[in-house]
Amino acid sequence: MHPNVYALGAIALWASLATLGVTLKHVPPFLLTGLALVIGSIPAWPLFKRWKVPPRTLALGIYGLFGYHFLLFVALRVAPPVEANLVNYLWPLFIVVLAPVFLPGLHLKPAHLLAALAGFSGAAIAILGGGGASGAWSWGYLPALASAFLWASYSLWTRRVEAFPTAAIGLFGLVSGALSLACHFALEPRVDLTARDLGLVAVMGLGPLGAAFFLWDKALKHGDARQIGILSYLTPLLSTTLLVLVTGRGFGTSIVLAAALIIGAAVVGTRAR
Repeated sequence: MHPNVYALGAIALWASLATLGVTLKHVPPFLLTGLALVIGSIPAWPLFKRWKVPPRTLALGIYGLFGYHFLLFVALRVAPPVEANLVNYLWPLFIVVLAPVFLPGLHLKPAHLLAALAGFSGAAIAILGGGGASGAWSWGYLPALASAFLWASYSLWTRRVEAFPTAAIGLFGLVSGALSLACHFALEPRVDLTARDLGLVAVMGLGPLGAAFFLWDKALKHGDARQIGILSYLTPLLSTTLLVLVTGRGFGTSIVLAAALIIGAAVVGTRAR
């Protein structure tokens, strides 16, 4: 299977994260992340014998899964959520432009840069068109920017460490989930979850915070990081579209324009060799 297919699978799953997050917004973020990451790791438990990875690789996995969500949730608490999410969606652009820095032998062509900028413009239009922007500065944008860099660097660094089986992503999720739950017990209030809440948390864990990570790892191991980074711009478009459908809002001009920019960027970027 082509690596871009794995990437598109992960992107499709991540597109549901915002809708699930809105539905479960009453659940403390560290509790939600911790439960979802632990549940997402369960399919890899039977393969625990493949979890033997060097400490450096495990640290990288925690850096990516736990560190990214920690910074993102801090940003969403401190800064306006729509704008913070927009800043967070710089990570596909970072993957494209930082690929030559992290992965020797790769070079950017003008088409890659043009596609990256067009894709980011489309992402901005999709998100801002779906929620509006206040334009006010907030220090919460700094952790949002840090989260974008962290996920991009994690994605690229997985190509630099000693090769590890994709099953080891289960270990990364389990440890990261345990750390998130520890943060919940230390920092957040206790809440009672209903059966519906637990069902949606399970869907989140098995999908955007579970299977998506395994698909993403497969894509990065065998694909072109520059092309995958550009394809990632489909995430905010799909996420915003799904939110529009679920909330009953109409499709505006912004969604159509965003679709044209993002799809165009993906086509140009993936064809650039």
